[in-house]
Parts: sequence; C-alpha cells; structure tokens
Amino acid sequence: MTKHLISSRVAARSVFDSRVMAALALVFSAMAVDAQGLRPSGALRLPDRAVGAANAGGQRQADFIVAVVNSEPVTNNEVRSKLVRAEQQLSQRGSAMPPRNELALQVLERLISDKAQLQMARTSGIRVDDNAVENAVAAVAQQNQLTIDELRRRLVADGIPYAQFRSELRDELLVTRLRQREVDSRVTVTEADIDQFLRDQEGSNDAAAIELNLVQILVPVPENATAEQLAALQARASQVAQRARAGGDFAALANEFSDAQVRLTGGQMGLRAADRYPPLFLEATQNLAAGGVAGPVRSGAGFHILKVLEKKKAGVPGVNITQTRARHILLRPTPQLTEAGAVEKLLNIKKRVAAGQADFAKEAQENSVDGSAKDGGDLGWTNPGSFVPEFEQAMNGLSPGQISDPVISRFGAHLIQVLERRVTQLSERDQRELVRGIVREKKQEEAYSLWAQEVRGRAYVEYREPPQ
Repeated sequence: MTKHLISSRVAARSVFDSRVMAALALVFSAMAVDAQGLRPSGALRLPDRAVGAANAGGQRQADFIVAVVNSEPVTNNEVRSKLVRAEQQLSQRGSAMPPRNELALQVLERLISDKAQLQMARTSGIRVDDNAVENAVAAVAQQNQLTIDELRRRLVADGIPYAQFRSELRDELLVTRLRQREVDSRVTVTEADIDQFLRDQEGSNDAAAIELNLVQILVPVPENATAEQLAALQARASQVAQRARAGGDFAALANEFSDAQVRLTGGQMGLRAADRYPPLFLEATQNLAAGGVAGPVRSGAGFHILKVLEKKKAGVPGVNITQTRARHILLRPTPQLTEAGAVEKLLNIKKRVAAGQADFAKEAQENSVDGSAKDGGDLGWTNPGSFVPEFEQAMNGLSPGQISDPVISRFGAHLIQVLERRVTQLSERDQRELVRGIVREKKQEEAYSLWAQEVRGRAYVEYREPPQ
C-alpha cells in the first residue's frame, strides 16, 4: 500500500473548482474534505454545499422549482443562496461582477451538474460513514483555527444547522470518492509527459509562467513637485541606482533613501507570479537575471530602483524543499473490523504509546496492514505532495515526535507520527517526480472536466421557471 499511497498524489483542491468560468470558480472551490483550500480569515470559510440558504439573507416565503434533475428539484432558494455567496466573494476579491441574471444562470448550471454527480455517487455503492464525516468537520475547524465546538457556535450564528452542515459534508465526500474512482485513478503520466512539461516551461514567455521576487527602493515624489524638485529627486534616484549596480548593499541603501512605508518591509515584495506585479516593474526587469538592478523607473508614487532577488519558471519545483520522515499504522476496514472499530483501536494505541506503555514501531509491526509494517511503519524521507491530501494535511500539522488522531483516507484509518524534518536539495530524479505530480494533477483536472460534462449530458434536465 505504501507505493500506492506515495504515488497517488491527488489534487489537494476542490472537486468543485474553476471549470465553468472564473466567477463560478470563486463559488465552487475549497473543498472541506481536502481542507487545504480553506485558510483562516476573518470570516468562517465553509465547503460550498454547506453554506445553507441562510447565506441568502433569509428564504423567500414562497419558494419554487427552477429545474428538475433526474426527478430531483433545484429550487430558487438554492440558486439564490449560491448566487449571494458568489457575489460576496467576487466583491471581496475585487473581481468584475457579471450581470446578476447571467451569474444566476451560471450558478444554476453548476448546481445541475453537481446534483447529477451526487446522484451518481449515491447510486454507485460508495458509502461514507460517520467517522469520515467527523474527520472532515475537524479539518474545516482546524483550517479556520477553531475548535469543533467553536465551529458549531459559528454555524449557529450564521444560521446554518449543524445537521445540515454534516449532511452536506457527507455529500462532498461522496462526490470526491466517486471522482477518485471514476477519474483520478485512471490518469497516468509517462516520462514523455514530464519531458514535454519541462520543455513547455523552458520555452514559455508568459508572465504567468514566471515567478519573481523583487525588492525596491522608492524615492517618493510629492504630488505637486516643481520641475526643480523633480529633477533633483530623479538625480538622487539615479545615484542610488548606480551605487546598487556597483555592488552596494541594497538593504542599506533602501534604509537610507527609500520611502518610510517601503522600508518597513525591507522593500521586499515576495515571490509571486510575474503577472501579479505592476506592468511597469515587469517591463523594467524582464531582461534581468537574479541579482540584476533596474531603474530608476517613474510611477505616480515616485522613482523606483528594482533588484531581482529570484526569478524562476512557475510550476517547476525549486531546488530546495522540506522533506518529512514519518511513520504510520494503517488499519483497513474488513467485515470483522468496521471503520469505527479501526479508529477506536488506533486511539487506544495512541494512548498507550503516549503513556509509555507501548512502542509505536512495535505496534506498527503487529497491527499495520501497510507494506511499511516490517519497518515499524517508517515511510522514509518523502517530498511534499507524496501522499493523498487527507494524509499529508494531517502529517504537515504535526511537530516532530507528535502523533496524530486517527486519519481516514481511501486506504483506511491511519495513525501518523512525524519523526523528523529537513531541508534538502532535490536531485534531478526527485525534481522529475514532483513534475510528475504536477502533470498528473493537470491531467486529472482535464479528465474530470470531460467526465463532468458526460455525467451532465446523461442526466435528464427539465427547466421550469427562471431563477429570480
């Protein structure tokens, strides 16, 4: 099982992501099952099915059916709930707002597609037990930096019944497992695919395919500067740029000459996709390698001197990564051992190990059904993305020596302990393995898009009244 676990790098993103259009990507993203797309923020972030009609600001007194999918209705209130959430997220992110009637129709189409997939999952024989749902609830709470009790109180405050929340999480899990069975497990990546990806990255001039880390010195220009002031400030900026090109300490120059606000951050803007920088900065640095200095360039704020700290192709793994060495105990449900029983057994093992009454490695040898059992559950040194999301997310949250609570994955129930971590330089072989994961993820997304269209095409859909 270890080989399968390591090779099954499933996308740690939502089943419901940006396949219809950019606006809907904001609505149908961040699955709680994988929990890696949910980041702490001021607002509680929930999986998309678990938003409830309460988010629409209260249901209409008279609801009505807008469409029927294989005899199951889609109501106007369902569309309105998703529509309000879409508009909120578009507004928060500063994105262009489509006309409301157009967005409503797009939301309706996505709801139809989702219902068709959920119906297929329910009739496919896939089952999700209560332990898997509780793990998903815990993942949502953890990613929102809440306890489960705090999460429940927040749900109540937002008008979302906890039972509804759990039910909708179960639906998310059902569809995820269906996708894993019908789509993800059938995707293969060849050596030729990896070679092509690397060639494409090398030959790409698209700003989105390049990542930049810039640091700047800003010599500010007052709003109503006279010609004499402007000339003096430009001359000052030119002198700073010359000193920087001559090998002067850029940080010291920033501290001496730069605008106070820029000095607070050391002038660093961080590694990001090049298209997230102002076009003025991109144009000035496009022909520079790491260490190169550009400027001064003029903006409305003043004169900028820019230094390229880092420049690399986006999507290609970096040279240095953090590796983790972990071990685990895997119990696979059988007719004699339910998933709940496996979880209870692992909890008992954890308690005994913590109390010094048992040894983790020995327990793994005696109980684990994974191929790593003979090594005391040791999985060796692994790179980011080596495991399925639910396993890796739990592992990444552990400190060295810490043992997780039982974690449910498609393979069964795991008890995970992190032994140590290290930063290491990737070999060429390791880099290709990380590229393999990137390519697999891309192919899975493409395969899912086609599969979702097929499921939608096979569904009987009857449109009733337009959503309002």
